[in-house]
Amino acid sequence: MAFSLSAASHSLSSSTRVSLPSAVSSSSPPLVALSSSSSSPHSLSSLRTISSSSLFPHSSFVQRKHPNKSRVISPKCAASDAAQLKNAKEDIKVLLRTKFCHPIFVRLGWHDAGTYNKNIEEWPQRGGANGSLRFEAELKHAANAGLISALKLVQPIKDKYSNISYADLFQLASATAIEEAGGPEIPMKYGRVDVLSPDQCPEEGRLPDAGPPSPADHLREVFYRMGLDDKEIVALSGAHTLGRARPERSGWGKPETKYTKTGPGEPGGQSWTVKWLKFDNSYFKDIKEKRDEDLLMLPTDAALFEDPSFKNYAEKYAEDPAAFFKDYAEAHAKLSNLGAKFDPPEGIIIDNDTTQGSPEKFVAAKYSTGKKELSDSMKKKIRAEYEAIGGSPDKPLPTNYFLNIIIAIGVLALLSFFFGNNNNSDFSGF
Repeated sequence: MAFSLSAASHSLSSSTRVSLPSAVSSSSPPLVALSSSSSSPHSLSSLRTISSSSLFPHSSFVQRKHPNKSRVISPKCAASDAAQLKNAKEDIKVLLRTKFCHPIFVRLGWHDAGTYNKNIEEWPQRGGANGSLRFEAELKHAANAGLISALKLVQPIKDKYSNISYADLFQLASATAIEEAGGPEIPMKYGRVDVLSPDQCPEEGRLPDAGPPSPADHLREVFYRMGLDDKEIVALSGAHTLGRARPERSGWGKPETKYTKTGPGEPGGQSWTVKWLKFDNSYFKDIKEKRDEDLLMLPTDAALFEDPSFKNYAEKYAEDPAAFFKDYAEAHAKLSNLGAKFDPPEGIIIDNDTTQGSPEKFVAAKYSTGKKELSDSMKKKIRAEYEAIGGSPDKPLPTNYFLNIIIAIGVLALLSFFFGNNNNSDFSGF
């Protein structure tokens, strides 16, 4: 599912190649753990010149100078700044549109959160979304091979917006990637607290595999430990609609297919779906039909239509994209909060409140007398006038359209009367 742990491979559009047994170049699968028992071919030698405790040493400083102040302050690892989160989201969108890194960003957020153990109460021992994945100690876990590419992409954003925690940045990148790929809007909240040292990283082995002996049982063992149920397991598996796997990096997939030979990004690999940078329900449809040998299907993918409980949801999502989007958005949001400690406790919301429903759409006839249907040309004219005075198709005026017109005419009449009378007076004297 969202943990392409060692079978999928993602490549960035840049010339830099990263070996990963777990998937992921920027355009690869974010899902189901694909970790193998063999050691990862990915080398961390490039990190040897960096602090052994943290991939990005400045993130664990006890003290640092604030970019806008001369005094030394302690880093604030909680309560990310809402304005910076909004700006960072826009920067992430630029990366997504230029680097095609949607899959690896999804995987980044999921792997940071997916270490959560509901049976452990203490933070951060319980794991989860706490930014620990930035440390070499956790980054070198076999399941996380290749995620150094994602960290390198988001680090400049972290440097630019210092009042955002790594935990929030990882989850922001993950949710934004889903939305930008055409998926549902994820009801996210922010304010996650970062762990501060590598000794706070979880032990290896908490993320799922792609090809265990009993795939359905394995998925339940891993995701039940996180507090997720069968519906959420299947919904999250649907994120495999994004990405591709590379055999030379993960041991899974073909070197190239008709769907991946030209990229985008670095060519090659085998995708789960035809349009592997578009988020939709084709993953479920393609697994169900099994009609294209150029599309990847792992043991954990096949289990969704073999296990009776999983199959109920997989069949539903194959037929009903709206149901899939709804359940996926809820499951993704739940996953992104696992194990997190929030400051403030209620979290920070940066998106529009979706609980108030969709805004009223502009319907020209609604602002007519209602006695007869208006012609198309008249509707266009009314719409143009409507927008000229502050309305829009998605943001209706606070009052009736014609009432606004009447008020405007009345004001103009009064002004005309006033100035008309004044023009008859002589103001030339002292």
